[in-house]
Amino acid sequence: MGRASLLGLAGTLAFLGLWAAIAHSGLVQHLFLPTPIEVTRRFLTLLTTPFAGGTLTAHLVSSVQRFLSGYLLAALVGVPLGLMMGWSRLLDDIVTPVFDALRFIAPIAWVPFAALWFGTGVGGPILIIFAGAFPPCLINAYRGARYVDPRLMEAAAMLGTPGYRVVTEVMLPAALPSIVAGLRISAGLGWQSLVGAELIVASTGVGYMMVQAQGAVSTTTVMVGMIAIGLFGVAVDTTLRLIETRIRIHLGHA
Repeated sequence: MGRASLLGLAGTLAFLGLWAAIAHSGLVQHLFLPTPIEVTRRFLTLLTTPFAGGTLTAHLVSSVQRFLSGYLLAALVGVPLGLMMGWSRLLDDIVTPVFDALRFIAPIAWVPFAALWFGTGVGGPILIIFAGAFPPCLINAYRGARYVDPRLMEAAAMLGTPGYRVVTEVMLPAALPSIVAGLRISAGLGWQSLVGAELIVASTGVGYMMVQAQGAVSTTTVMVGMIAIGLFGVAVDTTLRLIETRIRIHLGHA
């Protein structure tokens, strides 16, 4: 085990120890701050016992499905559009003013529209996830495209390479590290946006489960939902980080 892993483990144990100490001290009512052991027991119980219409696994699956739908849509639209904006000054001038105006609107601000347009259907959360995940996808793809070595572009133009091949065979590989870095940021923002959406415009999912637990004053269930959200977020970020590292290593050897 490396030094970083040991330090991470030490930090986690210290956090759990502090949590347990405060929970047992009586400084906070037990109803509002259960011990780590109680939360762990509740976590295991919710894996097999339904709450708010489903087990923890079922709610998490619903959340992940919504997240993937919105996230992949953001990537499929944002990355190609960012590359094209980096390649075409005309498209950049057309899209940038509108994009700059919209990207500063917090994803949660779209909740009223999502509720009006989609109710508690799947479309509302997807819209909110898209609003959170789309800007990093576009911005990083755009930056990656803008910083491509001009000599590569000039060489492709001198060889008579068609525009679409310049984007797919020259610009895309060169911009790939920046794109993957944007996808990491996008995943985090999209996942956070999803949980916010499920607190308001969903009838399943981890966020919905937490709202129902709040109404039932089940603090352990709320904390289980928070832990599930955190663990999945770490898993997604770790996966994308490994992909980013492999790409950088591959490009370094290329």
